[in-house]
Amino acid sequence: MSAESVVDDGDLVLGDDGRLRCRWGAAPDLYVAYHDEEWGRPEPDDRRLFEKLCLEGFQAGLSWLTILRKREAFRSAFADFHIETVAGFGDADVARLLQDEGIVRNRSKIEAAIHNARAALELQDAEGSIHEFMWRFRPDSHPRLERLADAVATTPESTAMSKELKRRGFRFVGPTTMYALMQAMGMVNDHLVGCWVHDEVQRLQDEIH
Repeated sequence: MSAESVVDDGDLVLGDDGRLRCRWGAAPDLYVAYHDEEWGRPEPDDRRLFEKLCLEGFQAGLSWLTILRKREAFRSAFADFHIETVAGFGDADVARLLQDEGIVRNRSKIEAAIHNARAALELQDAEGSIHEFMWRFRPDSHPRLERLADAVATTPESTAMSKELKRRGFRFVGPTTMYALMQAMGMVNDHLVGCWVHDEVQRLQDEIH
């Protein structure tokens, strides 16, 4: 498939910098930065993985752009997602967070983030790290996406990871949310093959294991 044909069918967009990007990551600037610099790149740090896990849960029913716009407010409200600190949050913190207009003020999601911090500490104790645990669910192979229409919302691996996390006490970790997390943390590469980021992301993912 030539670059020209991809641009014509709308799945990729040619930016002012001359680079082809997945359409969803072509605008606005906040999306461009997230698409180019973060999405699909392997994330080994447990704190940042916990952040991604929480934000994916808060995103349910909302646009990801809404979450990105509130990200710094979330970091401030949740102690930069320091797992031990969030695990120690109590009723006063829940009340504080429910009054914080900078974040998504949903009691169930707020309480799930605190609960998941406690579950994450147990997971670290049992498995060594969140990263090592989650990476076990990386598929042995993953199809290269040439069109956005070929993208999926769940996979057997995301379903298995969801089931295991729920067994370990995590909340807001359904198969669709877990597949979005797998995309974001670099367990799969769902940049379109014509996107300028695709090959770089694939190289980084292949270096993990």
